[in-house]
Amino acid sequence: MENAKQWTFLTNHAMVLNCIARSPSITAWEISMAVGIQERSTRRIIADLVEAGYVTTEKEGRRNRYVIREHLPLRHPSGSATEVGDLLDILNPKRGKRSSPREKQAS
Repeated sequence: MENAKQWTFLTNHAMVLNCIARSPSITAWEISMAVGIQERSTRRIIADLVEAGYVTTEKEGRRNRYVIREHLPLRHPSGSATEVGDLLDILNPKRGKRSSPREKQAS
């Protein structure tokens, strides 16, 4: 029996964040095309990520350049020991390993 409602393992917020991680100068329209949601929803998700402190924006000419604060913990209590960057490393294994603030302090 086919499932009437399609579901995915990642939320739209995670998918938008992943697009930003892959291409920090990506536009909201390009993200909406990649994720499969409306541009208006994409802009709302970006605003959520900025408001929560996970993403900052910098002007680069007429475009925005996004910066992800990778050392912040995931929002859900069960994932609070996991950093955003850890999730992005899983989704993009070719990103290269990064060192956490804990590792930097130990050095």
